[in-house]
Amino acid sequence: MPDPARRNFRHRLPDPAFLRAALLKERAADAVEEMDKPDADSAMLERTYAQFPLVNRVVSRWLSEYRHRIRPLLSPTRATTLLDIGCGGGDIPAALARWAARDGLELRITAIDPDPRAISFAGTRHSGSGVAFRQAHSSALTAAGEMFDVVISNHMLHHLTPEELAGLMADSALLARRLALHSDIARSPLAYALFAAGTAPFFPGSFIRRDGLTSIRRSYTAAELRAVLPPGWRVEAARPWRTLALFTPEAGHA
Repeated sequence: MPDPARRNFRHRLPDPAFLRAALLKERAADAVEEMDKPDADSAMLERTYAQFPLVNRVVSRWLSEYRHRIRPLLSPTRATTLLDIGCGGGDIPAALARWAARDGLELRITAIDPDPRAISFAGTRHSGSGVAFRQAHSSALTAAGEMFDVVISNHMLHHLTPEELAGLMADSALLARRLALHSDIARSPLAYALFAAGTAPFFPGSFIRRDGLTSIRRSYTAAELRAVLPPGWRVEAARPWRTLALFTPEAGHA
């Protein structure tokens, strides 16, 4: 007969499925962020949009992407067009417009989001930024034959179903003349632990902490993202705990 002490020890071991979830070995693809729900508390949603700039400055590193990937495409005499898909509260396109203006470069930005709550907030908060905010899906712009020199998104890929992700990649390849750049979170137990600890005392009355932790659980590793993107796209790992999906039309079509 088996040793009772050994049997009791085995019973105390964590369930393998629990361990995989705790170590973020698999995407929590079915988890839902509170702010994505149509009945999300409106006051908490507005606070979340208002607090995004602080989180994005620490996590998203768009100033670095602007300096190294976007600014080299800009000109002081010819307007470059940029499309931000899923712009949320609008702080990223507003920041890009500000940086380009500071550098004396011509950048015309259109920012879209299908959620009317996001567009209402962004249009009000960033009314003087020069960014054109529109409630739209990328598929509507593709159907209309619109094109932009640069197409970007921030922390959006992990929100999408596989079908929606494939649609976004197809739309981006058609919309971008020179560069498509989608920046997202990379799933990591350390990132999860640090975000949980670092945001605990802050962001009261918003979805930042709760949804941020859900986002990390839902996000792709670089290897997972490479496995699901269509040909022509490349994936780069970036700090801190980010993945970049990039498409250059000439290289992609070749």
